[in-house]
Amino acid sequence: MSDVAGLPERYAADLERTVDRLRSLALVRLGAEFHPEATRADAARDLVQQLADQAADLSATSRRTVPRLADSAVGDQLAVVGRDLLEEAVLAERLDVLESSAAALLALRRRL
Repeated sequence: MSDVAGLPERYAADLERTVDRLRSLALVRLGAEFHPEATRADAARDLVQQLADQAADLSATSRRTVPRLADSAVGDQLAVVGRDLLEEAVLAERLDVLESSAAALLALRRRL
């Protein structure tokens, strides 16, 4: 496992880069066919839901479905939910959760 102390910063940097990438994509690219998901926006939505579920688990609250907003909002959704996960991981002293989440952010960004 990597240095746990540096995980919040690494995760935050990966989150910011992925959000910036999503926000910079043209709407036509966000909505274009993209496998195995239907679209790039859907790939991002899947990750948003995954991060939201992890944050709920850390805070011992019920998992909820993240609302489906317009493709143009998916970067903003990722920013908000991603910051929620960071906050919950720090509060719960479960920084290890951020390692897999940072890897998922990087994987999505590379696919976009």
